[in-house]
Amino acid sequence: MIDILICDAHLYLDRDWEIAGGWIAIEKNRIHSAGGPGQPRPEGRRVINAQGRLVTPGLVNAHHHMFQNLTRAYAPIARSGLFQWLQQLYPLWSGLDEEATYVSSYISMVELLLGGCTTSTDHMYVHPRPGLMDAGFAAAYDVGLRFMSTRGCMTRAQENGGLPPAAVVQDEDTIMADCERVVAQFHDRAPGAMTRVALGPVSLFSASEQIMRDCLTMAERHDLRLHTHLAEDEEEDDYSLSVYGCTPTEHFERMGWATPRAWVAHCIYPSSSEAARLIRAGVSMVQCPSSNMMIGNGSADVMDLRERGMNVGLGTNGSATTDMASMWMEARNAMLLGRMRNGPASMVARDALDMATRGGAACLGWGDEIGHLRPGACADLVIWQDSPIAMAGALTDPVEAWLRCGPMMAGTTIVNGKVLVEDTHPLQPGLADALRRHAIQARRIQKLD
Repeated sequence: MIDILICDAHLYLDRDWEIAGGWIAIEKNRIHSAGGPGQPRPEGRRVINAQGRLVTPGLVNAHHHMFQNLTRAYAPIARSGLFQWLQQLYPLWSGLDEEATYVSSYISMVELLLGGCTTSTDHMYVHPRPGLMDAGFAAAYDVGLRFMSTRGCMTRAQENGGLPPAAVVQDEDTIMADCERVVAQFHDRAPGAMTRVALGPVSLFSASEQIMRDCLTMAERHDLRLHTHLAEDEEEDDYSLSVYGCTPTEHFERMGWATPRAWVAHCIYPSSSEAARLIRAGVSMVQCPSSNMMIGNGSADVMDLRERGMNVGLGTNGSATTDMASMWMEARNAMLLGRMRNGPASMVARDALDMATRGGAACLGWGDEIGHLRPGACADLVIWQDSPIAMAGALTDPVEAWLRCGPMMAGTTIVNGKVLVEDTHPLQPGLADALRRHAIQARRIQKLD
């Protein structure tokens, strides 16, 4: 007898594999089997009747900054561009400590579960105090989210031509020592891992050439993923030309980062030839549609990149550039941006869903186990909760309706075979306390007390 049987669902199991009125079985923490209405199904200790709703793989968030929800919708930066809002927020983020990092991570993860996300990254690059990575992993353990944390860093302070104040910058030796510690303590290479680590100097305008090379060397030694922001803003081009005498993408290549182990956030402004070189090198990218629109700095032509062979995932990014961490929203906005850019025939809901599942998994180097629901995959899935009013009349295509109608929430979210959201309600017993503690930390960080 299997552990969980979900029946009477429209199953989106993988690209080009869907079953109407089907069932899917979970045994322990893996997908056991799936079938159609006429196929014999196993008995389950728990049976969930999906009542015709859509079931998809859990969405994969390939770029986030969880600590930033402590400054969510921060009013003084409402009209700021990228460099300006960073300069205004860095002094606030210098107040981060373990408590603030834990509660911001906890709330982020629960919010992501409600938006159908079962695996998330966190690009944690502000380290005014030691131990902040540990707090993020502690939150992941408590919430139950599958988690890849990127040990980010900044080495170039304002006095050295960077954007951040000295309080959030570290020297190269301190950074690399902590990277080694975090990898040894939290990076699980085993199949079905719940925690993994990547390395990620935040950007070329805040990280030295030495730290870029040191992270590359360590990633090759430990077989880790590499992550950074790249070609996000036109001001970045100006900075790179003045400091390095080349474009951001050319600097990325000179540092040796054009490798299949790297995925980059945004990648809005590479030239066509630069994009072609990144694709040939096997670099993946993640689009953050809501962030791109909120800050008004453009957005990559992701369908063109996909057609040219690049793996493209989706991410929520952090608060201040986007203040709603919903992967459903990112998938919808990715579809709308794509259609607005290239016309209605250029992108449909299944393209966006593929980016939010298989695409994100490829960015993280986790493609064999997550992002799909074939037998043997990790048991990470979502039964979507629709509104009878919003869905009235949507009778022909449940996947297209999933993004065109809504808004949608996860009715049931299962991670590693465990139900973490049920009937749209998160099941974490510590949530109320985490919200109370988060409110205290947000007021402290924003200097409102």
